[in-house]
Order: sequence, then C-alpha cells, then structure tokens
Amino acid sequence: MVSQPGSSSMPTPTTPAGRDGLEAIVARPDKAVLAFDFDGTLAPIVPDPEQARAHPDAVPALAALAPKTASVAVVTGRPAGVAVRYGGFAGVPGLEHLVVLGHYGAERWDAVTGTVHAPAPDPGVAAVRAELPGFLDDIGAWRGTWIEEKGRAVAVHTRRAQDPQAAFEALRDPLAELAARHGLIVEPGRLVLELRPPGMDKGVALSEYVRDVGAESVMYCGDDLGDLPAFAAVDKLRSEGVPGLLVCSGSNEVTELAERADLVVDGPEGLVRLLEGLAAQLAP
Repeated sequence: MVSQPGSSSMPTPTTPAGRDGLEAIVARPDKAVLAFDFDGTLAPIVPDPEQARAHPDAVPALAALAPKTASVAVVTGRPAGVAVRYGGFAGVPGLEHLVVLGHYGAERWDAVTGTVHAPAPDPGVAAVRAELPGFLDDIGAWRGTWIEEKGRAVAVHTRRAQDPQAAFEALRDPLAELAARHGLIVEPGRLVLELRPPGMDKGVALSEYVRDVGAESVMYCGDDLGDLPAFAAVDKLRSEGVPGLLVCSGSNEVTELAERADLVVDGPEGLVRLLEGLAAQLAP
C-alpha cells in the first residue's frame, strides 16, 4: 500500500513481517530504533546535491517521534556534518539524542555533543580524486557528467547527460576498474556512481547501531541502491527475533527497494505523512 500525501493515517504494511514490525514499534516505541536515509527519503532528490535540503516538515515530524523512541538515526552516504547542515538537525528541541551515521557509518555525529567522530581518510580517495577528471576526459565521458566531492569519497553524476541512464551504464565498468586500482569500490545510486573505501555500508552501520542501542524493533526507510544493505540487515535482524519494518520512499528510478519493502510511501512527502501518523499512534 502507498501512503497518500495530505493524510496522517497510518498505511498498512503489505507483508506479515512488516505488520509484525510496525506492531512491535507501536507497542514498545521506547525500545525501537527508527533509521532513515537522507537524499530521496528525508530530502527530495534535486539536480544539484549541494542544494538538497530536508523536506520542510521532516524535521518537525522526527522531533515529534524521537522523544518517544529508543533512538532516531540518519544513515547516509554523505559526510555526517553535511547531512546535519542540509537537514537542519542541530539544536532542534526533541532531537537532542539524534545520531547521524555519515559516509555509510564511517562517521558519526551525535546531537548530544555536536561533534563528528571519524577515522583517518583513505589515501585511495585522494588518488582517485586527482585522476578522475582526466580519466573521464580520456574515455569521452566528460560531457554531461560531473564530479561531486564528498570528503571520504568522490561521486560521478550522470543526471545532466543527454541520456542519463545510458551514461550511467557506460561508466559502471570503467569506474569500477579505476576504483579497484586504488583499493576502492563503486557504490551505484540514482544516476550516480560513488567511489569509496570498502568495509562499511549502511547494513553494517545499522546492525551495529541497533545492537549498541539494545533495540527490540527497528524501522529503516530508504530509496536507493545503497539502502539495500540496510534492508538486508533488517531482514537478518528479523531472522534473529528483532521485528522490523522496511519502508521505501518511492522512486521510479530504483525499483529494487519497492519490491523488497513492507511499505512504499510517496517520496519524502509520503514519508512525512507516515511519521506524523506514527507519532499520533504512540503514547505521549
């Protein structure tokens, strides 16, 4: 079932596991972790990622939920500090214990301290950053593509190309070879290919965080291929007896998440309505 904008009623998950997950969250919200991707989930997708901002109603909806739960977390491929700034998460009443796991969990920002904790940068990222402009030019892929600097990663976008999907597919193998030469991997997304260090993904980050918190239920909301490991992590937690709810912030560009989700909402607007409905159901 897809939730409709403008309604605060709770949609019903389409799977038994999803219904069990929602029931567990509503029954014991103080034992639940609610986790969210940023771009395409809390924030609409925009042509220029530097212009991305959280949906105007997303932060109030999170602030209404957070005090009733064990934890609310944002799990994103962006640097943690950038997600905090673009999300407007700092200093918000109700979000005093928000956690942002940036760079797929390699970085962590805690609202309690307002600081980011992160390991040393991977030297392979610096090497790729230096090589990438000439690399794209040499293979004739410069026109219509552009590079996004992400600190501990670097991304190539094809959304502005004449045929964005064809450019995306044409770049996958060459960028994978470039990344491998420098000990990196390629993380595909919605018309973007991100070159980053291996060893951490949203599934690892989410699993570790759920266990650290001691949560007894979990909800994860995402929209892109990078969210599939988090979906897999929730599936594994469910197999271990931790109820979970998988929510897809609907996208016509990526169908894999919608096919695996317990619930599909209509983008960030639909997610906000879901969160408002959930907050209304939870005990004050």
